[in-house]
Amino acid sequence: MTQAIYINGQYFSREDAKISVYDHGLLYGDGVFEGMRIYSGKVFALEDHMTRLYESARAIMLDIPIEIDALTTAVNETVAKNGLTEGYIRLVVTRGGNQLGLNPFSCEDPQVIIIADTISLYPEKFYTEGLELITASTIRNHPAALSPRVKSLNYLNNIMAKIEAIRAGCIEAVMLNTKGEVAECTGDNIFIVRGGRLITPPIDAGILEGITRNTVIDLARENGIEVAEEAMTRHDIFVADECFLTGSAAEVIPAVKLDGRVIGDGKPGPMTQKLNAAFRAFVAR
Repeated sequence: MTQAIYINGQYFSREDAKISVYDHGLLYGDGVFEGMRIYSGKVFALEDHMTRLYESARAIMLDIPIEIDALTTAVNETVAKNGLTEGYIRLVVTRGGNQLGLNPFSCEDPQVIIIADTISLYPEKFYTEGLELITASTIRNHPAALSPRVKSLNYLNNIMAKIEAIRAGCIEAVMLNTKGEVAECTGDNIFIVRGGRLITPPIDAGILEGITRNTVIDLARENGIEVAEEAMTRHDIFVADECFLTGSAAEVIPAVKLDGRVIGDGKPGPMTQKLNAAFRAFVAR
């Protein structure tokens, strides 16, 4: 096998890795997942990702049929079996199921899937030149409807905003919350720099508490940079000195324009570059 995909304790080739068409994950987006980076053969922030996975599952009353330590071991074994030193892990837990209908309590066979592969979310030029963003008309899910802190398989909210970005000639969009404040992008958290301060929306803005987001906040504070988690509007991005996005797949990527307005001088800024270098040095360790 050129690629070994883990499903419920067994490994399958990519062609033979299958689950039921009746699975609630397929039929209703009913399940949870984590996306994790592999650096130098090791999964970055694995413990944090596993904690978030089990918290997401608990929030939607999904019982993962394997203890967290055993699943952590399975993730590491999958990386080793695929011989990856640099890459990406997609860890998925579906509700399972063998019949139609919404009732999740009729599902007794959750599916645990680990995919180890390579990934390139954005072309390299955007890391050196910066992204252009638009503001999506699709707002972020209301936290009382589906909490953005649950990393669920239901990503249609994000996908609709992503469609808007691509149709506008961009590859990423800013999503606002129900109050009209900046929440996050379709797949990444967002930061701005203004007056030497690093600012990012707070958790209660309706965002996913990103692992890379938290790492960058910690690195910034270690480097003596003031960090604030504050409510943010589009205006704050328009007048910012710098802007960048963070995510497990995206890592740290600059943004230089929003809705036709140039951010700062239209180039990746010094703090963005400093934090990107600090992040890369951190993961290399």
